[in-house]
Amino acid sequence: MSGHSKWATTKRKKAVIDSKRGKIFTKLIKEITIAARDGGGDPSGNPRLRLAIDNAKGVNMPADNIERAIKKATGEMEGQVYLELMYEGYATAGIAVIVEVATDNKNRTVAEVRHLFSKYGGGMGESGAVAWMFDKKGVITLPRQGKSEDDMMELVLDAGADELLTEDEYFEVQTDVPSFETVRKAILEKSLTVDNASLQWVAKNTIKVSGEDAEKVMRLIDVLEDNDDVQNVYTNADFDEDEIK
Repeated sequence: MSGHSKWATTKRKKAVIDSKRGKIFTKLIKEITIAARDGGGDPSGNPRLRLAIDNAKGVNMPADNIERAIKKATGEMEGQVYLELMYEGYATAGIAVIVEVATDNKNRTVAEVRHLFSKYGGGMGESGAVAWMFDKKGVITLPRQGKSEDDMMELVLDAGADELLTEDEYFEVQTDVPSFETVRKAILEKSLTVDNASLQWVAKNTIKVSGEDAEKVMRLIDVLEDNDDVQNVYTNADFDEDEIK
């Protein structure tokens, strides 16, 4: 994916995040709860929980919310039990879509996701239908903070990163999964602010989409992300910057 169109998409996503902070809190609380349930409530010994807490702090989630989510996961407080699932399908123009969910009701969620695919011009596929088009990678986004591209390149490549994408205001660092935490720590040890760090499905190749097709794909992404059970949505769409609203 070209850095130019990718960063246009990133900026659009940031605007969506800013306008839906309450939903972002809900998604992060689910991630904290699942991480603490699966790996224990001590972030020092649970990398997934430590990452979830850092991302929650990055969007100014109150500490009380974080603490309650951990206590619910460890049984100190009553809470929901979430199941993690992944759905695959296609949007308009043959665009591949991966949807990660965390739900307390699998039947409700699969019905809602299938309905949204159908309503907005796509369709759900079987497991494995599109996942082969993506790689699981660590993705770290951060403001430039006065750093030159050369300085950042040296820092992250020495730490084990695969790639650095650069835009006027942001860097995006991509890593393989084993190197993700090492690279993230190297960035934090330089006292740099990280906007988000997470494991994501990154398309191996992308498909250019524009005009009405682009609008339909973006609409499907929006309604999926707006669903309370959906944690993340990934596609292999490559939008032109003037398509990003």
